[in-house]
Amino acid sequence: MDYKPSPDNSESLAISTKIVVAGGFGVGKTTLVGSVSEISPLSTEALMTEASEEIDDLVATPEKSTTTVAMDFGRITLDESLVLYLFGTPGQARFWFMWDDLVRGALGAVILVDTRRITDCFPAVNYFENDVELPFIVAVNCFDGMLTHPVEEVRDALALHPDVPIVLCDARDPESARNVLQQLIEHALAVVA
Repeated sequence: MDYKPSPDNSESLAISTKIVVAGGFGVGKTTLVGSVSEISPLSTEALMTEASEEIDDLVATPEKSTTTVAMDFGRITLDESLVLYLFGTPGQARFWFMWDDLVRGALGAVILVDTRRITDCFPAVNYFENDVELPFIVAVNCFDGMLTHPVEEVRDALALHPDVPIVLCDARDPESARNVLQQLIEHALAVVA
């Protein structure tokens, strides 16, 4: 936690909270965490091996050569009183056993979606809707600035409750990623109020 002196010379304590960034394989979770983190993000990226060629679908991301094998971690200070700790989940099914530990104590989650492979995010949506009671939003990662499907089609395809916000983003753009996090915080606070 960060301690900063307040104008009246007393000390103030920044509130910190945990945010989870989840989604399928190769949707941009590591990129989103890295784009907004004010510290060098911890990334557990490992080179993909021949053993994973039959497991990990690279059709939409043929240039991908690494994958997250544990988690991503970053930190962003939204203002002098709020610090977010970001935890990116691994996307492949063989690493889902870690999700319960990563979400423990979180304020909420961002499910990152690539509409070219929308079915890859079904497990994350199912997890946050049914397995844990944690507010979440869906962030459609618009690769190359392209929205391949209208937001309402994404909502229908994911069978999302009308109260679940969907936002558009570019995980590479710090301002866009920061907006996603702010939208999640607003939604999570509205849910718990």
